[in-house]
Amino acid sequence: MGLIQRFDHVGITVADLHAVTAFFVSLGMEADQKMAVEGDFLDTVIGMTGAATEIVMLRPPGGGRTLELSSFVRPDHLPGSPAAPANELGLRNVAFEVQDLQAAVDQAAADGYGLVGGIGEYEGLWRMAYVRGPEGIIVSLAERIQK
Repeated sequence: MGLIQRFDHVGITVADLHAVTAFFVSLGMEADQKMAVEGDFLDTVIGMTGAATEIVMLRPPGGGRTLELSSFVRPDHLPGSPAAPANELGLRNVAFEVQDLQAAVDQAAADGYGLVGGIGEYEGLWRMAYVRGPEGIIVSLAERIQK
């Protein structure tokens, strides 16, 4: 038996917690209350002294694994690569299955976030698109094609 028992969440560090939370909520995620974390626990886990962060946990409708958005109060956040291409090393996207891909892409566009490329179809099974959200976060949206 392996050491990992289950997948719990993905964490993303952001500068504008409100804007990034609003983006994911507009796509259908449900946000918990914002919480502040600081002190010995945080300092020990992240290897910094005097750190403080605000966190919002997001979950898909009906429950499931979560997405953690964290914005540092101190120390100041460091800039990332907001226009990173898909082949840059590191976490490149967070993926969600959606019921209506075009509606999800249209919602993101209405909020000012566009496609990285286009809408592709994989072997008649999936339609998928990458949307670049706030702070360069790439969200993969996939719709299962009904047969």
